[in-house]
Amino acid sequence: MVVVGAGMAGVQTAVALREQGFRGAITVLGAEPHQPYDRPPLSKAVLLGKAEGSAFDVDFETLGVELRLGCQVRGVRPAAHELDTETGPVPYDVLVLATGAEPIALPGTEGVPGVHLLRTLDDAERLRPVLTQQHDIVVVGAGWIGAEFTTAARESGCAVTVVEAADRPLAGVLPAEVAAPMALWYADSGAELRTHARVERVEPGAVVLADGTRLAAGAVVVGIGARPATAWLAGSGIALGPQGDVLADAHLRTCVADVYAVGDCASFPSARYGERLLVHHWDNALQGPRTVAANILGETLAAYDPVPYFWSEQFGRFVQYAGHHAAADRLVWRGDPAGPAWTVCWLREDRLVALLAVGRPRDLAQGRRLIEAGRTMDAAALADPARPLKNATADGETP
Repeated sequence: MVVVGAGMAGVQTAVALREQGFRGAITVLGAEPHQPYDRPPLSKAVLLGKAEGSAFDVDFETLGVELRLGCQVRGVRPAAHELDTETGPVPYDVLVLATGAEPIALPGTEGVPGVHLLRTLDDAERLRPVLTQQHDIVVVGAGWIGAEFTTAARESGCAVTVVEAADRPLAGVLPAEVAAPMALWYADSGAELRTHARVERVEPGAVVLADGTRLAAGAVVVGIGARPATAWLAGSGIALGPQGDVLADAHLRTCVADVYAVGDCASFPSARYGERLLVHHWDNALQGPRTVAANILGETLAAYDPVPYFWSEQFGRFVQYAGHHAAADRLVWRGDPAGPAWTVCWLREDRLVALLAVGRPRDLAQGRRLIEAGRTMDAAALADPARPLKNATADGETP
């Protein structure tokens, strides 16, 4: 077994193979030189200097897993069952693609000093002194990473201006009425949020907006999204989607024999939601490997159709999301969005399909189970924040 990628999805694939009884050779190839590590702490404890790293608590030697770190994979030749790497070919019987995603750079900023991304351990370590020296910082993008970095920078005493091209934070994932109260969190933290703000160019020490506004910037942090790290698969015959995602089937197999894909680099068809999902979140990288291992080793195939889940810690709030919603789904509020804790639920034909919980972890836990069970809800009962979500089903029965 050869796994390309030493992040959460790759490491958990190796662990799951061993847990499910595979006794053959397992090799994990990682492009970075560091011991495999977890990414969520990078925008929190590691960035703030409260932790030196976030290495996985996995004993690879005891598991009998060979790690090849600092190993850049350049291509794959499925007919030969071989990978091409900087140090020569690597043969495989079964290959798992777990290369994750890579941040999208802001065009025109290549080589400009003081411009940062936040995806890797090296990125976080380069940003530490920026926070320590309390630079004036411009954050480009008011998405999840932008919000988390802004939180850390304000905690460090930095002046922060966030510029977002859309009309609101999280415009690509949340409707305006849900994003509106979250936009207020920036000002509450002392950060300035500028929407409808397109970056014209970045110069040393400044960000120039399309309207001519010039923002002083001791550092610029770019958080405008990520794309699957799959460019190296060009010419392999492995089918990719419009976003560069590996098109896995319901069993996380690619269109090429003996090649699987899991985590941020792969999309999969969801029978639950009736569409193909590309999920760039930690929980997907944790859950998917178990299905991959089961399908590699088992006589019967298991479908992968999870309820997506993620969390974000920002501006003193714990934000959680489960499920997947569409613009046409009905929105139901639980609680006052001006308050410290509230939840938004999305219904499709009265069936709960997704929820966003701010400071209400019980709603999230109960809602996730209701989504998994495909339960229909009583919308009036659902809107009552004092009523446990599990008691708001249409039939009145708890799952």
